[in-house]
Amino acid sequence: MFNYLNSQDLKLYEKESFVYENDTLNYRILKPLNYNPNKQYPVHLFLHGSGERGNDNSSQLTHGGMLFLKKENREKYNSWVIFPQCSKNDRWPSLSTDQWNKTINNKITKPNKSLGLVIKLMDKFIEKKQVDKQRIYVSGLSMGGMGTFEILFRRPNMFAAATPICGNGIPQLAKLYADKVPLWIFHGSDDNVVSPKYSLTMAKAIIEAGGSPKMTLYENTGHGSWNNAFAEKNFLTWIHSKSNKQ
Repeated sequence: MFNYLNSQDLKLYEKESFVYENDTLNYRILKPLNYNPNKQYPVHLFLHGSGERGNDNSSQLTHGGMLFLKKENREKYNSWVIFPQCSKNDRWPSLSTDQWNKTINNKITKPNKSLGLVIKLMDKFIEKKQVDKQRIYVSGLSMGGMGTFEILFRRPNMFAAATPICGNGIPQLAKLYADKVPLWIFHGSDDNVVSPKYSLTMAKAIIEAGGSPKMTLYENTGHGSWNNAFAEKNFLTWIHSKSNKQ
């Protein structure tokens, strides 16, 4: 299944499930290297794209799973890493399509079921004594980039940094997190699946709301800009340099 990934290494991500009432969220979790229950560690939440939806509790590791397993990354940026899996018939964001660009009112409705379960999981998980609550991070690609923008307005005080990749969001709600969460936004200039104009629109909205986002556009790059983002020498360095002072 993982043509270019080492599935043996990926087994370091333990299979878990989170149950709330009648709903179940599958997720994989990577424990910190040389885990010490008396220490506190950052948490990195990762939201996959639409192609990795399902119930196999494996596909969500396809893009990004190996990044956190690299020896130097585990040693230098030692943390909990959580990869939830969105169900096949659901989406992380409440945006109805990847190209959604309608104006909305500022009323916040309930999240989709899968993202709602992720939020409940995170609310519970970060209460563990082995979690550094000042250093909770979120990344996501494509549909997961959209989920990243969405979880920010639903939990603006939870995250110390966010890295949405080739995503889309709701500009009118950027004001809820713009000056609270540092963002590094990534997109390919030639993306014809999710247009880069959406990331540009979100960056503009964040700036207008008092934020100061970092943004990287990759020339001659289509939808797979997550490969470029993961190859950034400072990708994890930048993320782990941030902490939530609130």
